[in-house]
Amino acid sequence: MFNKEKYGKILIPMVTPFKADQSVDYEAAVSIAEKLVQDKKADSLILSGTTGEFHTMTFAERVKLFSVIKEALGERIPLIAGVGAASTTETIGLAKKAEQLGYELAMIVAPYYAKPNQQEIYTHFKMAAESSKLDIILYNIPIFTGVNINPDTVAKLAKIENIVGIKEEAELNPKQITAYVNVTPDDFVIYCGDDTMVIEAFAQGGVQRIGGVISGGAHLMGEWIRETIEHFLKGDVQKAAEMQQRSFRLFRSLGQNSRINPVALLKEAMKIKGYNAGIPRLPLSPGTEDEIANVRKVMKELSII
Repeated sequence: MFNKEKYGKILIPMVTPFKADQSVDYEAAVSIAEKLVQDKKADSLILSGTTGEFHTMTFAERVKLFSVIKEALGERIPLIAGVGAASTTETIGLAKKAEQLGYELAMIVAPYYAKPNQQEIYTHFKMAAESSKLDIILYNIPIFTGVNINPDTVAKLAKIENIVGIKEEAELNPKQITAYVNVTPDDFVIYCGDDTMVIEAFAQGGVQRIGGVISGGAHLMGEWIRETIEHFLKGDVQKAAEMQQRSFRLFRSLGQNSRINPVALLKEAMKIKGYNAGIPRLPLSPGTEDEIANVRKVMKELSII
């Protein structure tokens, strides 16, 4: 049975740093992972997720990242392999590589660009699950994939032994977490995939069904998010609400100027905090002076720098 306690409540989809020539900076990636562990920002790390810009990385780059970080960190923190891809074949190939490298848990995003129907989505995940012994967390993010993993489909997938949970990009469809809870067994774990919706997720599923948050913002304020969750679960709803209201401003600042993927400005904020975060991979561009100044201003107001 999947043990959600092993992976904790704060799961960080780690950024992938790129050099000026657009190559992956594996040395910087190790330094980021080491700092996240040292600063106790995360309970687990996810490699090559959305915040890791997996969609711009080659198969070989992703496998090397799995290998390099696994070798550097060993068993100091649980590691999760992001193995989602546009094709089922590539997803299966990445899952097999992750298993060979010693990973036990993988996260798989819904197939993107092709806009498969629900039966095709089911078949994709079923084949991926059957390809290895990895436990699998489904990943639903319609804003990028163009498709939703509907509750009926999740209910069918939850019957597959090694599909153990789902990451839901909760702000897009705020009550779908409840729908997922209602159609899946009690040991099927739901992770909030949106930094702005953490306490709303716990309000819908409770501590039994909600594993925690998969949070890019936790690179900057993992301890803040942890404290917010703890206040809510202890019944201090007002304090939790106030903390989420304040952090909301920072998360929104990372999306200024219609930046749907916040990773570019997240990397700028991380550099302010002392991380060697590199730059985003094209077509995403580094932050402008004004954007960085705006992010810095909010960080100062929140006293996180």
